[in-house]
Amino acid sequence: MGFNSYKEDEISVDVSKMQTLKRLFSYLLSYKMQIALVLVIMGFCVFVTLLNPLIMEAAIDSYISAGNLPGLWRLIFFAVVLNVAMILCIKWRMFIMAKICNKILVTIRQELYTHIQTLDFHFFDSRPTGKILARIIGDINALKDVLSNCVTTLIPDFITICAVVTIMFVKNPVLATASLISLPLMAVCIWFIQIFSHKRWQIHKKKASNLNAFVHEDLSGIRIIQSFTAEKETMDTFCQLTDEHRDSFIHAVRLNDAFGPAIDLCWGIGTAFLYFTGIVILGPEKVSVGTLIAFGSYISMFWHPIMNLSNFYNQIITNIAGAERIFEILDTKPEITDDQNVSELPPIRGEVEFQDVSFSYDAQTKVLNHINFHINPGETIALVGPTGAGKTTIVNLISRFYDIQEGRILIDGYDVKKVSIESLRRQMGIMTQDNFLFSGTIRDNIRYGKLDASDEEIIAAAKAVNAHDFIMRLEKGYDTQLSERGGGLSIGQKQLLAFARTMVSDPSILILDEATSSIDTKTELLVQEGIEHLLKGRTSFVIAHRLSTIQKADRIFVIDNGRIMEEGNAQELLEKKGAYYNLYMSQFKNVMPEGKRS
Repeated sequence: MGFNSYKEDEISVDVSKMQTLKRLFSYLLSYKMQIALVLVIMGFCVFVTLLNPLIMEAAIDSYISAGNLPGLWRLIFFAVVLNVAMILCIKWRMFIMAKICNKILVTIRQELYTHIQTLDFHFFDSRPTGKILARIIGDINALKDVLSNCVTTLIPDFITICAVVTIMFVKNPVLATASLISLPLMAVCIWFIQIFSHKRWQIHKKKASNLNAFVHEDLSGIRIIQSFTAEKETMDTFCQLTDEHRDSFIHAVRLNDAFGPAIDLCWGIGTAFLYFTGIVILGPEKVSVGTLIAFGSYISMFWHPIMNLSNFYNQIITNIAGAERIFEILDTKPEITDDQNVSELPPIRGEVEFQDVSFSYDAQTKVLNHINFHINPGETIALVGPTGAGKTTIVNLISRFYDIQEGRILIDGYDVKKVSIESLRRQMGIMTQDNFLFSGTIRDNIRYGKLDASDEEIIAAAKAVNAHDFIMRLEKGYDTQLSERGGGLSIGQKQLLAFARTMVSDPSILILDEATSSIDTKTELLVQEGIEHLLKGRTSFVIAHRLSTIQKADRIFVIDNGRIMEEGNAQELLEKKGAYYNLYMSQFKNVMPEGKRS
């Protein structure tokens, strides 16, 4: 586990920020009625906000200066009622927007998760799990404030600014001009900051993703780390990644923090010019005290939304990188897809044929090179050969986890590319080297192979692979809860459960990829008895390094350098004294009686 594998940042795709925002805000269109209600509520709140300075001006110039106390009390009562109503409306608006935003986040998260499940192995081969988790959880959570503030901040504040400017120029153009004299300075500041800020937040998101990927893999492999006393190395890597994460955040937020002081500076300059113009240039005979105070309120009402909008812009700059990363995955097209005119694969007998099949993972190095074979229904085929010869690739192509570059693969005469993926894989049972178990009961883990399986079918599958006895010795039997990855069970027990899960699906084609590699010899003998019973009547492909487990296979293919070097049953291949004979002798020469060695 090296630091460099986590230090490498994902490649960003340059997309227009406006395009990303439009796509993000399009989710709001599903809630038009609620958004319309929120806009009406906000319209009332903006109206009350704009009315308050005029009420204050009237109170000073028309009531206090004239000594009209009854009129003043009526005006105060009217203002209190309006503002209490406004506060209640603000709470109501926040409640509605919170519900809308949470629903949108759930929608985006479900879309992303559903789409990720359709992606092929190439996608997962090139990305650590932690970086995918960062998209589903962290990046989506970061969008909540952007969605909410789009409606509750952007729209009302923009309306407020336009209304304030209009009112100020209608009441006194000279004071209005003086109040807004610092706007050009603010525009320059925002332009400068936005140029550099987005890139910095993109880098920060990548560093967060790197850290997330490392922690996920580190915790998943904690047993290996402790076994090899690699705690110091992983801690050093963790510290380097957290330092990068911290430094990227500081680098990004330092520029964002310049927004506030820039707005405060412009606000202060505008206020100073307002009072200088009103008091010194125009004088009391042209500007009343109430008007000056009202303008002071309006300039506050102008710059406060500007501050809110700058904060909202900060949020966009901060979180738009997360939205870009989410949409990047949503726009990733799966390489393995159904063609437009695919048909459903009917119930199959299990005939499999490779016609001049060639395959490469990277479009350069061929893993399989012009493979040809024909398998009759019900045959058991063993695939043997050195590591990397192409054995697992062959069975992965049968299930269409990858698409071939040349040739055809036929099942019962149907080209696998011309039938739906779901109907193909539904009729296959795959047992891999990775005996992954989910959190949940043993019963649920076995039922995963056939979601509508009855308890009788589950128990029958467990008995067939001799897992039933050890399950019943557990405190709660089939209802025993398993932790993540089957913690608490031995490797052999986990493999037996994974084997039962495959068996309960009752597949027409069975693929066993090193299915007994983690089972001890005694348990393996029991499992072989169950395997022989379950292999009857279905086509099976068995990949095994232990040649003792495939002696009863109908045919054995010796795979090397992407080709089938030899083919035949065990006895025929031994008599040839070729590649299989050499493999066999290398495994059994130490246990064969002296007189039988040749």
